[in-house]
Amino acid sequence: MPHLNKLRTAAPGGPSGNTAPLPLSRLRTALTVFFALDGFLFAGWVVRIPAIKQQTGASASDLGLALLGVSAGAVVTMTLTGRLCRRFGSHPVTVASAVLMSLSIALPALTHSTLALGLVLLLFGAAYGGINVAMNSAAVDLVAALRRPVMPSFHAAFSLGGMVGAGLGALVAGGLSPTVHLLLLAVIGLLVTAVVGRVLLGRTAPVTERAQEDPVPHRLTGSTRRLVAVFGVIALCTAYGEGAMADWGALHLEQDLDAHPGVAAIGYSLFALAMTAGRLTGTTLLERLGQTRTLVAGGTTAATGMLLGSLAPTVWLALLGFAVAGLGLANIFPVAVARAGALAGPGGVAAASTLGYGGMLLGPPAIGFLADWFSLPIALTTVAALAAGAALIGWAARNATAPQDA
Repeated sequence: MPHLNKLRTAAPGGPSGNTAPLPLSRLRTALTVFFALDGFLFAGWVVRIPAIKQQTGASASDLGLALLGVSAGAVVTMTLTGRLCRRFGSHPVTVASAVLMSLSIALPALTHSTLALGLVLLLFGAAYGGINVAMNSAAVDLVAALRRPVMPSFHAAFSLGGMVGAGLGALVAGGLSPTVHLLLLAVIGLLVTAVVGRVLLGRTAPVTERAQEDPVPHRLTGSTRRLVAVFGVIALCTAYGEGAMADWGALHLEQDLDAHPGVAAIGYSLFALAMTAGRLTGTTLLERLGQTRTLVAGGTTAATGMLLGSLAPTVWLALLGFAVAGLGLANIFPVAVARAGALAGPGGVAAASTLGYGGMLLGPPAIGFLADWFSLPIALTTVAALAAGAALIGWAARNATAPQDA
């Protein structure tokens, strides 16, 4: 397996000045917890959006504008976090972003206007973007140190955390106000960060052999930037499907196939469960197939599943298609981010994550416009098209390596 990172992503010695290597099993556990916490907090906020809408008196369009604050904050911060990781280390930036995310999640429930909501969501989005780049940068280093492709296991933890956060939110939504619920999430986030963050702050990140040979970061060449952009596009193709399925899958089942609302709600759940299962088995899959064949197989599987899910004449065939699509998409994003990090360190992770997040933002509105022009089933076939595109790009970039800087 090639070295996966050419840059250090932690300042030598860390804040305590202790340069002893951290046991990799402890570091892996700590990073897994942060991925799960990220998914848990984000899902906890999402399930309270209807209540926050009612509290602020926002119209649907006003709420949509306010929610853009999350996207804008995330995208802007993602472009800067790579530099912060190179300067301060991915471990401290992960912990700092987790603290900020835990604090900012309580703020939306304290707002009473869409303007105020949009402003606090800028802060929440900035924290969300920062922690995603920082912890993925740390994970890329750990993958290289372990010499095992364990990146999908971290993203599986994010998915599991999101499922727990959404499930817990659904349970308490009727009994707790948004203020109390989000404050509890803030406390949980701060407690977890205080306990687990000590593991990251106490030692340096593992230093790969390539980082030891070339400890001073060089400017990225144009060739490297183009290769990072390629893997960012692969991430975008995957995230487009995730965003589209989250917002339009249930509507397709109910509107086009006359599914009962309860059955329609199962559609995204099956998709998410299949994606989680796929990520839990991702390490084994990567060890057996390698990165390129995993990308190609995943994109091909996802394309097949979404063609079935969007064009099937019955509800149960469509549900089967959604599950197959989730399995196929599961490991494409983690592999794309890992390859970008291998090429360009934290900056590569930041660029790929930003493009990927852009895909998640692009998917829902693009599906909506296409559904108006054609039909929702036809619009959902674009998910299959992009998944197939990810497979083709992954195959074309199978020999991509970072050129040596002069």
